[in-house]
Amino acid sequence: MGDFRVLGLVPARGGSKGLSRKNVRCLGEQPLLAYTARSALEARRLTRVVLSTDDAEIAAVGHRVGLEVPFLRPPGLALDDTPMVPVVRHALEALESNGERYDAVCLLQPTVPFREATEIDRCVELLQESTADTVITVAAVPAIYNPHWVFLADAEGFLRLSTGEAEPIGRRQDLPPAYHRDGSVYVTRREVVMGQATLFGARVLGHSVQRTAHVNIDGPADWAVAESIAAGREVHQ
Repeated sequence: MGDFRVLGLVPARGGSKGLSRKNVRCLGEQPLLAYTARSALEARRLTRVVLSTDDAEIAAVGHRVGLEVPFLRPPGLALDDTPMVPVVRHALEALESNGERYDAVCLLQPTVPFREATEIDRCVELLQESTADTVITVAAVPAIYNPHWVFLADAEGFLRLSTGEAEPIGRRQDLPPAYHRDGSVYVTRREVVMGQATLFGARVLGHSVQRTAHVNIDGPADWAVAESIAAGREVHQ
């Protein structure tokens, strides 16, 4: 299939309301950023891995854990309400201005630290081998949260199945598989990000992962979970 160039992008801004300076805070014996850097750098399918940050300290830590920092993100793209798509587009444009061109971008958020390099590689492979716009890691939804059993309240307060069906499926065994994104890996074709301003597009494939330990760090409670996971990994590695 030829050379399929994929940019690995790690976004880490300086501001954080939920947990101050979390991207450079030590989780176990290393900064949070190091966990994502390690899996990204071990992945075989990423052409280059860069850090997008507005913060000099985060940039320095990024360098220390092996990430390239070829540019600093403008402050206007590092606000609390800044969407991710403009951040990704800025990175692609900054690199393209220097003559680099990528077929896809792989978004790896440091707040989801416990991913494997093989998961990154498999998502890239699925995108390259298919006509998908995006490949993301997903995990199975427990039966009790399956959309065929989930109710939403309408304007009058009456419950309606989220699927629009009149009645729920009766048996758990008859429920179709359902998945939720786990936030670990997003791989999106360049033309979808740049042309459609989305990380998803119309055709999304999921790489299903089974995790014994997973956390998306937002606040102190999530950090405590991450510390427990990190401690367990340090013991067994």
